[in-house]
This record gives sequence, C-alpha cells and structure tokens, in this order.
Amino acid sequence: MEGTLVALNTGKAGTIEWQGKGVPSAINKEKVQKPLYLSRLNFEGDVQADTVHHGGPEKAVCVYSHDHYPYWEKGLGISLSIPTFGENLTVKGLTEDQVFIGDIFKLGEAVVQVCQPRQPCFKVAAKLNQPFMVKWIQDTGYSGYYMRVLEEGTVNPGDNLVLQEKNAHGISVGFVNRILYQDKENREGVMLLSELDELAEGVRSSMKKRLQSFPG
Repeated sequence: MEGTLVALNTGKAGTIEWQGKGVPSAINKEKVQKPLYLSRLNFEGDVQADTVHHGGPEKAVCVYSHDHYPYWEKGLGISLSIPTFGENLTVKGLTEDQVFIGDIFKLGEAVVQVCQPRQPCFKVAAKLNQPFMVKWIQDTGYSGYYMRVLEEGTVNPGDNLVLQEKNAHGISVGFVNRILYQDKENREGVMLLSELDELAEGVRSSMKKRLQSFPG
C-alpha cells in the first residue's frame, strides 16, 4: 500500500479570526518545493502556534487524504486550495478507513507510524467560516490523522508514503473516530482502545476514563 504525496506543507504562526477575536494559529500552511528534515517533533520550518493542543511527538506529522477534497467542495459549494485542513502531507488514498493505528510507513529517509486521528478543531471552522465544520468532520470521520516519527530523515516533495509494516490488530483510524464521536457506549470498543499500545497516550487515557464511567 502506498499513498501518493500531492503536497508537502508547512506553516508559520499567525492569527485567524474566530467569533470576533484573533486566535493564534498555524493552520494556513503552504506547499513546499524543497527537501525538508523531519525530526521527532516536526518538519523543519513548521510551527505549532498552540502547543497545548498541537505539536509534540505524537502529533509530529499531520496527514489528510486528498480523496476527501471533492466531498467538501461539493458540500461547501466552494473550491478548496491545498492544504485547506492544515495538514503537512496531502496524499492520494490512505483514508481513515484504510490505515490502522500502528501502521509503519517509509517517507523519504524518515520512518513514521500512524498513532491517532486528528481531532477536529474550531480553527478549521474559522478558516472556512463554517461554524458547523467540527461536528461535520466528526460525523463523516474525514478527520485526517497524526503520525509519530520512528526515524528522522529528509523528505522530498516527490516522496510517497510507502507501507513497511501493517499492524495486525485491524483497528483503523476510522474505527477510533467512530468510538470517539458516534458509538460512545461501545464498551468493547472503548476497552480495545484503552489497551492499544500504539495509540497515542492522550487518546488511551481518555478511553480509560470513559471505561470507568460505565456502570458495573
């Protein structure tokens, strides 16, 4: 399995307007036409304006499937530029239902691993001036996802995501999204995620707390 890289993107910190206020954000990324070094934390030149909710080793690389762009363009009635969703990698294929938590990919010299869905943020809504976008993303599951970096290295705009190891447990990013937002009372699913070592610690912790809230 391979994802064709449509665009390699980075961004600087700036501000976007939300509910009449300026909010720090680096969602307005731009395509890069040169090789970039990918460290354990991010691509060189990429900035996280909100380091409380963004950034860190388990959010080092944000991926979004170009396959979803036509859906959003039709639903929103507008043409979308790349990268609309603040992703570092815009790829053909590799949707949320096609990749598993723990899948390992080669990306240029680097090696990366899928570790969690991207939880939709109001900044996407602010960028598109569509206040319902967060709920819409949750309902569709077209969230994108994050990768951690197992091996650092240089990435070129022409490099693809090439699968090196498919995780055997079969828990897709799409499944995690469904447990997070739609099938919240699925005790078995919540338990699976709470014990999934490859899943980002923050999501596992939230699943453990949800498990404790179930009766019995």
